[in-house]
This record gives sequence, structure tokens and C-alpha cells, in this order.
Amino acid sequence: MNNLSREEQIALIYDKWQKMTITSDPMFGLVMQNKEICLELINRALPNIKAKQIIQLDTQKDINIVSAHRVRFDVYVRDDKNNIIVIEMQVNNQNNIPARLRYYQEQVDHELLRPGDNYSVLNNYPTYIIMFCNFDYFKQRWARYEFNLTCTRDHNLKFGDNRTVVIFNALDKNDEPIKNFLALMRNQGDNKNRFIAQIQGEIDKVKQDPERRDGFMKYELNLMDAKMEAREEGMAKAKREDIKKLIDSLYELNIKPEIIKQKVMEKYNLTDNAYDKFLE
Repeated sequence: MNNLSREEQIALIYDKWQKMTITSDPMFGLVMQNKEICLELINRALPNIKAKQIIQLDTQKDINIVSAHRVRFDVYVRDDKNNIIVIEMQVNNQNNIPARLRYYQEQVDHELLRPGDNYSVLNNYPTYIIMFCNFDYFKQRWARYEFNLTCTRDHNLKFGDNRTVVIFNALDKNDEPIKNFLALMRNQGDNKNRFIAQIQGEIDKVKQDPERRDGFMKYELNLMDAKMEAREEGMAKAKREDIKKLIDSLYELNIKPEIIKQKVMEKYNLTDNAYDKFLE
């Protein structure tokens, strides 16, 4: 996008906004701001917890602990039973889901345990991390993979740390409570289904909201500018290093300083002051 005008950049971002589906991180977060939709998705994904109410709902929640890798959760929920539920939408398989979710779980606990608290405080907050993938990470052709810690010798012996990870594979739809949502992830949503129609309606509502649209476009433009600035800075740094290496090499060849200065200034279109800085 380096050579595009500002108007062309805006047009591309607007087109991206119009084409977003439920699997797009920004759109998924915006749709999940609707507590009714979010609550139903949770109960379809985790039918055993029977959540009745969302007490806390954050989308694009930043977890930024000093000197630690930064995490941003797509959706972070606390329900009426103090269940903590993190929901993630994952489109690209980066082959790191177990390690990634191990770190996510640690960051969730950081949010819950305050200085001086006993570790047993965490028992009050069962945690669930849900990841919706449009690929089959474990290649078992299951729609749902659910994990918690059990004894390797006796699988009926639970570790009891109240942590659960659920990973959905949208390529398979053999999970009755969630199958219509998984189909929607593949752009095969059935609008005759009440829940899917509600989600599609919310997507249309979000796209028609000028405040949300403008917020997205401003964010994307700022991100684009930041990337371009970083790229230009990197190119400028590389150019400075090339100039310095050239000057040093020419000096090693015992070429007269005035000749070196003349040739380098001509090659890189430098002023006297700019050239002299390379000699400092």
C-alpha cells in the first residue's frame, strides 16, 4: 500500500470493513458486545455451565503485564457464577495452540489473583478458554476437543484446578449445540436458524453503524501509518549503515578524504553537514 494515495487507502479499508464476516477478529468482537448473543454462544459452547447472566464483558481486552508478552483476548467474560470465559477466533493455523493457551491461562490467573491473596482464591473462578478454529488442529475430525487435567493412571481422578480448554473445529459440524455457528464460520450459515439469523442481523447492524465503522477505519489507517513509518525508519537506518560502511571502506583504500566526501555526497545526495555526521 506504499504507493497508494490516502483516498485509495481509505477505499481499501472500507471494502475490508464491508467484507468482514464472523471470523474476522474485529467483527467477532463487535458482535459479541451484544450480551444476548454472547451468552447464547457461551451456553452452546459450554452447555454444562448453564450461564444465566453476563456480569462482565470485555472485547479486545488487553493483558499487559510489565516485562511479559502482551496478550489481547477477543472476548473476556465473567458470568453470574464467577466463571471466567475467554473466547478466541482463530483463522490461521500457527501450529502453537497448546503453548498459546497455556500462556493465556496464566494471564487469566494474573488478572484474578491480587498481591497477598491465597492461591485458593482461584478456586472461586473456574476458567474456560474457548477457541473457534476453521481448521482441525488435532486432525481427529471432531468438532469439539475438550481438555482438563486428569491423572494419567486413573482418568477418573481429576486434578481439580477448575481449568477447561475447548477447541472447536469448524470443518466438522457433528456437535449439535454449536454446529450452526461452526457452519457460519465456513460461510454456510442457515438464516432460517434463529441464532444464526440473529448473528447475521447483528453483523449488518454493526456494518451500518457509522461510529463503529469510523473507529475501525481510523484504527486501520493508524496501523497502516505506523507500519509505513517503521518500514521507512528501517530503510533509513539501513541506508545510514551503507553510507558509513562505504566511507570506512574508501578510507581503508587510502583515497583522499576530499575525494571520498565528493563521491559519497554525489551518490547519496548529502549536504556537507549530513556527510560530516558520518565522521563523528
